[in-house]
Amino acid sequence: MRSVLAAFLAVLAISASACALMAGAPARAAESASYTAYEEGKYLTALELAEKEGEAGSKEAFTLMGEIYADGLGVAQDYAKAADAYAKGADLGDPNAQFSLGLLVAEGLGVRKDLRIAGDLFEHAAEVGNAAAQYNLALLYLHGRGRPMDDVKAAEWMQKAAAEGNAEAQYDLGAFYQFGRGVPIDKAKAAEWTGKAAEAGLAAAQVEYAVMLFKGHGVEKDEKRAAQLFRLAAEQGNPVAQNRLARLYANGVVFETDLVQAAKWHLLAREAGVSDFSLDIMLAKLTKEQRVEADRAVDAWISGRLTE
Repeated sequence: MRSVLAAFLAVLAISASACALMAGAPARAAESASYTAYEEGKYLTALELAEKEGEAGSKEAFTLMGEIYADGLGVAQDYAKAADAYAKGADLGDPNAQFSLGLLVAEGLGVRKDLRIAGDLFEHAAEVGNAAAQYNLALLYLHGRGRPMDDVKAAEWMQKAAAEGNAEAQYDLGAFYQFGRGVPIDKAKAAEWTGKAAEAGLAAAQVEYAVMLFKGHGVEKDEKRAAQLFRLAAEQGNPVAQNRLARLYANGVVFETDLVQAAKWHLLAREAGVSDFSLDIMLAKLTKEQRVEADRAVDAWISGRLTE
């Protein structure tokens, strides 16, 4: 079998794209002088040290170099150089480098786009427990991109990533169990995994799990906990949660009726594209003073997020 580096070199090409790097876990180099400098924000020093460590055979050093070039930390962002560094680390067996290179190949950043090779890279990293790679590999199987469409394999890799604590995987695995995608329908397991993702702070999961708690689907009914989750997700800026929270305040469910708070959250959700005719009617019935107070609450919330 060809080495990872050889496979990479076969598709190496300068990309004219200015697209952003796909989201993923940052590379983690072993404790070293280069990594210490990186953590301290001394990126040029980290790069110089990593180059020397790489020459001495450190696979993590190449991964760190790739991170610096990919994010443009202290240097001009250069996906081709990032891919070259990641490829060297990947060929030496570093799963973080394999995963990060897979992201670049999947998006065609610094290299020619090739989902099959991206899948191979994800699989190398996934097999040694890299949760982000396991999650991305699951998505390739789920959508039949770079891998044949296979719901069962997608569920298997999603399960592995979820067990490693990947919140996105936990949320998606909950959906697999809810709708029977690659696994039998199991409402209890759907709630269990969605709940884990909610506990990890994933706003979409908080909304979904709150709905389950309100309805008692797969989990014991708990409206108070559901309302708390809607609030947490709403504070993160999730418009669906903001709409649900507005309804709770408008109808005095769990919370005491508070039309100003209801208006605040409705206005935020509506601005984000979530319409609600019943709340529009409520808004129209506010007194002039209540509307002014609600508008001020909206401005204060937005200002608070801008200054975080």
